[in-house]
Amino acid sequence: MKETYYVGAYWLARRETAEACAQRAEAFFSLLASCDPSLIRWFKKDKTLKQALKHRFETNAVSLAKVFNQQEQQEGRFPTDGFSLSGWNGQTQEAASSLYLRCGDASDKVPNTCVFDPPAQGSAEERVLQTPVLANILRAMAVAFEPEWGIATSQEHRALVTAKSARTGTFIGWLTYFSHRRGPLPSLPSPVHTEPVEDKGTLVILTPERLTASNPDHVSLARDVSERLAQAGLLIPLRPWNE
Repeated sequence: MKETYYVGAYWLARRETAEACAQRAEAFFSLLASCDPSLIRWFKKDKTLKQALKHRFETNAVSLAKVFNQQEQQEGRFPTDGFSLSGWNGQTQEAASSLYLRCGDASDKVPNTCVFDPPAQGSAEERVLQTPVLANILRAMAVAFEPEWGIATSQEHRALVTAKSARTGTFIGWLTYFSHRRGPLPSLPSPVHTEPVEDKGTLVILTPERLTASNPDHVSLARDVSERLAQAGLLIPLRPWNE
């Protein structure tokens, strides 16, 4: 069975202005563009391919701040609500990628998030679903948005290792990011590899090859590492940013 992958970063209850979120988003798009040639341009989603290609959005902070400020003026909005953005990379189905961003929300129930869905087939999939590329995408999220936790894995692996009621931050994937706010990481078994992300956190990479839920060795390794991280207090639900 072919597995579907995603990359996501999450943080809770951090209120920020439209301008601050726009600056973070600009930094993210700039870093994302260096990860793969298919991730340079972004468009608003629409009903048809032809219509969507007419709505390219600029990824600089000034343009993004205008979008977020327009959202701030919408009727029925609460002062603590965040700002959102969704996009598609303008590629055909084979190379299509999409992303969703929610930033600046003060809620302690619904997390702020940046989620990227990579290509699902063809040469673009083979390029992007490589450990170094996914590591760079997750690192871009960590540097730009300073999340508490992030992950790159397959939907199938997530379903295998978590209950439906599992809360964000309580499991690991192929690649997992931990902010330093969570504390130091314990010793981890081979072939697990860790990489620092500036002064913000650590990236844990379970395997150099693509992790799959159908590989019993991958599943066993993930469970072993999960137990070690849980004992060290790393696998806990997201906390409000000011705690």
